[in-house]
Amino acid sequence: MRNIDLSPLHRSFIGFDHLASLLEGAQRAEKSPSYPPYNIELIEENNYRVTLAVAGFSMNELEIETHENNLIIRGNKESSSNKSKTNFLHQGIAERNFERKFQLGDYVRVEGANLENGLLHVELIREIPEQLKPRKIQISTNNHQKPLLEGKLDNNEKLENKAEEKVA
Repeated sequence: MRNIDLSPLHRSFIGFDHLASLLEGAQRAEKSPSYPPYNIELIEENNYRVTLAVAGFSMNELEIETHENNLIIRGNKESSSNKSKTNFLHQGIAERNFERKFQLGDYVRVEGANLENGLLHVELIREIPEQLKPRKIQISTNNHQKPLLEGKLDNNEKLENKAEEKVA
């Protein structure tokens, strides 16, 4: 695999260092973990749900954290002295610690989380600030346009008034 040098991005684009960091992170050949399995659902236009299969974990063994547009979900299985005495013939249920990270988009925040039937549901919502939402601009014609400063006439109105005075 070829390595690409992204350092020119850091020099050329001011304010886009976050984008360059994302590109570098994507370029790294880190193996993504496959445990625990998860789903990402689009509930409505700006509502999402991340669901992790966390069978065998209790609520006090799970931790959800957001930090710098990252959603981090950790599972820390408490060690039990009874498990060391158990003699498994087959152990197919994974009870290992995990950490899952999800990159959140801008203005996405965690709304809540619940644990039900071995599935951890994390509700996400994207709230775009009012100043960034699209807005309609009303178009007016010159006939209905008001002067920029009230009480002051623009040049066309001054000329019209002078022409009216000469005629009178």
